[in-house]
Amino acid sequence: MTAEIKTLAEPPDAGLIEAVCTVLRAGNLVAIPTETVYGLAADATNGEALARIFQVKGRPRFNPLICHVESQTMAERLGRFEPRARQLAERFWPGPLTLVVPKAAECPVHPLATAGLETIALRMPGGPVRRIISAFGKPLAAPSANLSGRLSPTRADHVAAQLGHAIELILDAGPCEVGLESTIIALEPGRPAILLRPGGLSADEIETALGEPLERSAPDAAIVAPGMMASHYAPKAKLRLQAEDVQSDEALLAFGSALPEGKTMAVRNLSASGDLSEAAVNLFSFLAELDAEGVDKIAVMPIPDTAGTLGEAINDRLRRAALDPDLPEAPDAR
Repeated sequence: MTAEIKTLAEPPDAGLIEAVCTVLRAGNLVAIPTETVYGLAADATNGEALARIFQVKGRPRFNPLICHVESQTMAERLGRFEPRARQLAERFWPGPLTLVVPKAAECPVHPLATAGLETIALRMPGGPVRRIISAFGKPLAAPSANLSGRLSPTRADHVAAQLGHAIELILDAGPCEVGLESTIIALEPGRPAILLRPGGLSADEIETALGEPLERSAPDAAIVAPGMMASHYAPKAKLRLQAEDVQSDEALLAFGSALPEGKTMAVRNLSASGDLSEAAVNLFSFLAELDAEGVDKIAVMPIPDTAGTLGEAINDRLRRAALDPDLPEAPDAR
């Protein structure tokens, strides 16, 4: 099988929307573009279709999936929204925010998508994919369209390189605007709001909207949302973080205008001006480019890691990408 790649414009062509819905109704998978990264979508109510996601990605089944919705009405058929959750949804949806809330009593989502938990991860994506969800009439479970633990795709060709042999259709809407996965917040009545995964929406913005601080999940917390595994988002090359120099056998992933001296195999600068938003957009794309060039080692310059900013999310991804899943985790690696 070789995936067909079709352009998804805004507004989407009605014939293409129906073709995508036909693939989904048959229980098959479609790679869809969102503002964060490309997702591997399936009918969230179809257990066999969800099993295909786990099989194609090589994803552990204890790792929950985000369910994508087209409206607040659809979201509230799936989950129970306390006032804070509704407040964040009204403020930031559609956008790069996932809310983990208690499941609704009659939630139709298959337990594979929630890993059997009593909570559900929900997001309303931006862009033309919402029209597909609306036409389909059901939520789409859509983790990143990559092999489990590898780089998240921010362009259609990234999807084709990793999964093109295993899926039927890839929708191409160009490069993702945000380039980092969504920020994930857990909200349950009577409990503090918890940041489970930093992402494309800064924690500072969320705290301002809520009027209260976010708690951070413990490093050894149970996996209740995507992106909480220790080793994740990894290129094939080995990463050396906080690099103040670069060796001759290393490529350089730079940040800012002052680059270290030394000869290097290749250079990609996340943001020469030191802009964290630009760095977030470029992160996965540049790592994929260096992988495609066949480099074995990448020195990564320091990036500001201030809590609550996009730097927190970028460094979270880099730390997980640098951890070798085949080796025991170092005590301080969490």
